[in-house]
Amino acid sequence: MARDPETIERDIEKARTALAATLDELGTKANPKVLVESAKSSVRSTLENPKVKYPLIGAGVLIVALLVRKLFR
Repeated sequence: MARDPETIERDIEKARTALAATLDELGTKANPKVLVESAKSSVRSTLENPKVKYPLIGAGVLIVALLVRKLFR
């Protein structure tokens, strides 16, 4: 079954438009600024979790106490 040239051109134009939209979306997702902001928000949300936050605070206090103890010995 042969297709007429106008139908083929419309299909090509649709494919071209879809490809352009996909490339734009990939460009946006791969933008370094977007990746950095995503990483920052992920780290912030992880650190706001009490199961992570309080052990880190405890470890920091322990390290500071050990450093102070070593300095004044």
